[in-house]
Amino acid sequence: MEIDAYLKRIDYRGPLEPTLQTLQTLHEAHMLTVPFENLSIHASQPVLLDEEALFEKIVLRQRGGFCYELNGLFAWLLRQLGFQVTLLSAGVCGQSGDFGPEFDHLTLLIHQLDGSDWLADVGFGDSFRLPLRFVAALEQKEANGQTYRLQKTRDTNMQRDYWILQHFGDEGWEAQYRFSLQSHVLSDFTAMCHYQQTSPESHFTQKRICSLATPTGRISLSDELLIITTPQGRTEQLLTSQEEYAAALASYFHIHAI
Repeated sequence: MEIDAYLKRIDYRGPLEPTLQTLQTLHEAHMLTVPFENLSIHASQPVLLDEEALFEKIVLRQRGGFCYELNGLFAWLLRQLGFQVTLLSAGVCGQSGDFGPEFDHLTLLIHQLDGSDWLADVGFGDSFRLPLRFVAALEQKEANGQTYRLQKTRDTNMQRDYWILQHFGDEGWEAQYRFSLQSHVLSDFTAMCHYQQTSPESHFTQKRICSLATPTGRISLSDELLIITTPQGRTEQLLTSQEEYAAALASYFHIHAI
């Protein structure tokens, strides 16, 4: 596992000192080069939460992954560069407003940069491009106009404090996921990772997804539907053959083999 190979994978050529600027640039570079995708699940390729296996897939084979893979390997890179990183368990907010179980999502907390901690997440699909300052109720607007904030709350039933990531959307502030500050290791997510790739109730088993941020928007494949979002709007194209699907993977996501 080589740091230089990882940096080449995300097209990063900047400084390597563990500073806020380095974290921000690495985070955005990752979002623009490594797709959020679940194609291994639909190709009957088990996802193993082993750093060397993740490195082989994402760096050497030029693939993407979902949260456990992307954030798990990104945490490794940050630690190699001298950042202090905590792996956090999050529950994703569903359409009903309820939150998923523990280990439903893996996110990262980066400590003590520019007088603050920072939430980093390169594995949630269409999400914040730059790490969020870990301060309650602080509205943080990105260059693309998207705004996020963190809210602290307490679950009286579980007697536990949680933080909620919120995004300002068409309906106002919308919760994306919640997490506690309990520290975890990558293997703690193994059982839920297995569930997400095997259960018929997991949305990862229900359809193929491949999605990547662009400098001005996003490109996604949802099964055979190609969706391109730009400041001018959204276009959709239904791919009608496996050849067209493979060509889209290669052209937009640089995935040539699964």
